[in-house]
Amino acid sequence: MTYKNKAVVLSSGGLDSTTVMAIARQQGYEIFSLSFRYGQRHVLELEAAQRVAKALGAKEHLVLDIDLAKIGGSALTDDTVVPKGRNQEEIEKEIPVTYVPARNTIFLAYALAWAEVLGASEIFLGANAIDYSGYPDCRPEYIEAFEHMANLATRAAVEGKKRTRIRTPLMHMTKAEIIQKGTELGLDYGITHSCYDPLPDGKACGQCDSCLLRKKAFAEAGIPDPTCYVGE
Repeated sequence: MTYKNKAVVLSSGGLDSTTVMAIARQQGYEIFSLSFRYGQRHVLELEAAQRVAKALGAKEHLVLDIDLAKIGGSALTDDTVVPKGRNQEEIEKEIPVTYVPARNTIFLAYALAWAEVLGASEIFLGANAIDYSGYPDCRPEYIEAFEHMANLATRAAVEGKKRTRIRTPLMHMTKAEIIQKGTELGLDYGITHSCYDPLPDGKACGQCDSCLLRKKAFAEAGIPDPTCYVGE
């Protein structure tokens, strides 16, 4: 197969990043999947990211170690209780405790470095500004600002050889639309993982914000949710 270009795709093994990777593949990019062991509560998302990279034919799946748990400040990296059973209004009301300080900035910086080494001009990210948990680093203005910074920071851009684009194809899609798009592309969402607080056996809690948004999205899309939730 002849590829149009290389692309670094940030992958958490979740619904959004998996759909983005499928879109990048459909558009003819050679995929280089990038994930992080950043001190998160569990490794299930990394196992999912590995499954996704294999299923979608990534050229390479790189997992980098960054210990954000030493910084803390998030229910995903410290002992803060993960919110459960919140309604849509509560989820949208404020930035939740599952926000990891500066995570996308840190991840994108690593992606930028790898992209420059690979000679890739595209970085794909599953940021979404509609059905999401209010994270500030998922907004269009943030993505635009990072892309501007990226092209001031790399030798390839400064020398006029290659500019970097931050691609966010899901930015203005609802979660239901994302699932419909992925299903059209033949994705098996059963290999993905979204839960913030899974059980040791891998079952999703079904009550954290991420699980609730996932359930709602599959219901609205009219597509069966393949997730194994606690009690089901």
